[in-house]
Amino acid sequence: MNKLSFAAVLSALLLSSPALAQQDAPAKPAYDAALAKRLGADKNGMRQYVLVILKTGPKRVPDGPERKAMFAGHFANMERLAKEGKLALAGPFGEDPDGWRGLFVFAVSDIEEAKRLTATDPVIVKGEMVAEYHRWYGSAAAMAIPETHEKLTPPKD
Repeated sequence: MNKLSFAAVLSALLLSSPALAQQDAPAKPAYDAALAKRLGADKNGMRQYVLVILKTGPKRVPDGPERKAMFAGHFANMERLAKEGKLALAGPFGEDPDGWRGLFVFAVSDIEEAKRLTATDPVIVKGEMVAEYHRWYGSAAAMAIPETHEKLTPPKD
């Protein structure tokens, strides 16, 4: 092993030593049992969800007042579900050749319950979109997204 290789290996070992890593690592935040309980966290800080992929449906609602009302209802429905603690996250996808339009992450573990919740959405009722369901295990911190999002959204005029 030449001197340059040895120096590189030695540097790598020193930089990866636990003593140095502890000095540079930020302090781990204190565990908040009340927050974990409120967000439904298990012992790993995770929880069960149902991920719903919204895809282009068989009936495009034509541009105009009916389409505008349908999407107003879609947004109102998402807001209601988030306030009820059922919808952790939602949002659209960009243009997608496979017809993926958006997603819901429901704070439920049962796909049948997710189907009932999705069925309340006007875009589903009108056939503008169809839903595909998947169980998902993710961070319970996702449950804090709705309350945080409200703090990031300025009031409407």
